[in-house]
Amino acid sequence: MGRILGVHGVGKQRLGANSLLREWEPALADGLERAEGPKLTPGDLRIAFYGDLFRPPGRTLAVGDPLYTADDVDDLEAALLMEWWAACASADPAVPPPGADTLARSPGSVQTALRLLQRSRFFAGVSLRALVFDLKQVRRYLLDEELRAGARARVEEAIEPDTRVVVAHSLGSVVAYEALCARPGHRVRALVTIGSPLGMRMIYERLRPEPGGWPGAPDTPRWTNIVDKGDVVAAVRDLSPLFGTGVRGRAVHNGSHAHDATLYLTALETGEAVAEGLA
Repeated sequence: MGRILGVHGVGKQRLGANSLLREWEPALADGLERAEGPKLTPGDLRIAFYGDLFRPPGRTLAVGDPLYTADDVDDLEAALLMEWWAACASADPAVPPPGADTLARSPGSVQTALRLLQRSRFFAGVSLRALVFDLKQVRRYLLDEELRAGARARVEEAIEPDTRVVVAHSLGSVVAYEALCARPGHRVRALVTIGSPLGMRMIYERLRPEPGGWPGAPDTPRWTNIVDKGDVVAAVRDLSPLFGTGVRGRAVHNGSHAHDATLYLTALETGEAVAEGLA
């Protein structure tokens, strides 16, 4: 069961595999239909869920995510924040680019970046604490050895003998890449990354193992990276200079919700990449 494995991104800590499956399954079915690919049947898609590893423990009268502010952003998170700011400025004319005086990642520049990102089209409606919480999820995956191992194990265990395609969104593309590298001999034929931050410097430099090409059998190099030009998380759109010419890049247009996983899944380009892996 599960010819296709889906790997989710950040911000899903209060969901689960079943709730995400209800979102991903019809969206991917639409993408496959647009691509005139095989019909998605029950059991074809599984979700590797690791979001609960980021869920804060319950506390008396606590509601939602921790009440983070700009003061809670550490140096690594600030580095990612600056990359998001620069990417936002290139995609949204209303966002001024960071200047030389902000590149030092001072407390003032962190506050400025958070304020401007919240006013941008991409992060519109995202609360400050949710934005900082997402930053901290990325940082924790990269630096917390126990959490990283736990998240990667969830994906590794979900790759079954009949899994042919892995579709990974956002931070999930980082987890999926590392999991595939850790599973030599797997039978996955295609990796489809959507809204991926794999090319961002602070992530690329911390990948394990050291980045190479397609993490699979050399005779089946099918890695398609799909990105919306307005997706700030996928600021580095062409991954081939970093991971090799075997990585194909495809552009889609998701409208005002550039990073939304379900919009990526309904795209013709995603359907084509998944159908190719299933063929």
